[in-house]
Formats: sequence, C-alpha cells, structure tokens
Amino acid sequence: MFFVVFSLKTSILSSDLLISYGGYMGIEQFPDSVRDKFEIHEWKHAIAILKNDFPEEWTDLINMLEELSIPVEWVKAPGGSKSKIAEWIDNFLVKQRGWAEKQFITKMIVDDVEHDTPTHKVDCFKNQIALELEWNNKDPFFDRDLNNFRLLYDLRTVSVGIIITRCDELQELFKAIGKGSSYGASTTHMSKLLPRIEGGGGAGCPIIAIGIKRNCVVEE
Repeated sequence: MFFVVFSLKTSILSSDLLISYGGYMGIEQFPDSVRDKFEIHEWKHAIAILKNDFPEEWTDLINMLEELSIPVEWVKAPGGSKSKIAEWIDNFLVKQRGWAEKQFITKMIVDDVEHDTPTHKVDCFKNQIALELEWNNKDPFFDRDLNNFRLLYDLRTVSVGIIITRCDELQELFKAIGKGSSYGASTTHMSKLLPRIEGGGGAGCPIIAIGIKRNCVVEE
C-alpha cells in the first residue's frame, strides 16, 4: 500500500494580489471616463462575469455610460411619465443595440398542478443580462428589482443584474434648481439601494449598482 502526501505551502500575498482575488479591482475595469460620471459598486464578481462571459453586453454598457450626458432640463421636467433618461437609455440599448424590455412567464408545478409565479418586466434585457433604471421611483421599487433578479438568477435566466440610480450628491443640485421636493428621501437613490443589496436582497445574483453623479448632469 502506498500513501501519497501532498504538502501545501502558504505564502503572504501582496496587497495588490489580494485585492485582485477579492474582486475589489473589478470597478477599475470601467474606464476613467465612466468612473468620473458614475459611482459603481459590485457584488458576487459581477463585473468580471459581465466583461469576460458577456463581452458584447459589457461593451454596450460601457458605450452607453460614456455617451450618457443628462441636460439639467431633463431633471427639471415634471414627473408622471417615462423620464427623459429612461427614454434615452431605451433608444440606445433597445433601438440601437438589440436589448429589449422583457416579461418572463414562470410557473411552478406541484403534483401536476401549475402555479403561476409572475415576475416583473425587466427594463432592458439581452443575453442573460438584466438592467433596471430607477431614477425617481419610490424606494420599494428596489426590493422589486432585487427580488426579480434573485428569482431569475435561480431559474438560470439572468447571469448579472444591473441597477442604475442616482447618487446622493445630486440632492444638492435638485435643491439649487428648486426641485428638491420632487426627489425626496423616500425615492430611489444609492443610499437606499446599497443596504438592500448588502442585506441579501438579490441573494446569489451578481449585481452591479451604478449611481449617476453630478458630473453626468450638464447645465446649459
């Protein structure tokens, strides 16, 4: 009888290598031109998955973020209908890049009895990548989006979920142009989203959270 003994050596990794293995360098994959205009967070190595496994969708996202520039007039526009930002994103991704608004039909079967398990529409979907824009909705919309990502990920339909919202710093701009009350504390912005993700709202789904910074808004 022979025994084979493997010896595992340990060594101290450099801080740069630790950061790379830990996924913290993922945000650096976005070009400076994007990070200058957007605050970016990721979970479950979402950026690496998107960039390496879905290069076309990664390119679509980068190109869209690089081109997005929000006139301050869009911010001043009254609510109640689809925002100008949503219309712009739809035009870029849906009309130009082949993304689509997507409604999934899901069912659960128990002892040959079907039970509908409806999901909400995804704003923009392409090749297992789901993107939602939450510019100025009530903050429970984040719960809806994350639960949708969780379910569709478990069903192997979504590989990465992306949520675009606004950064907290934009509130100062809203106040300066007299729109502060239109973008209240209970509406969708980054500080309302992050605790929900960190609390496990998206479960195992890799997620990228993108916040629109002040630098993305252009005053004429």
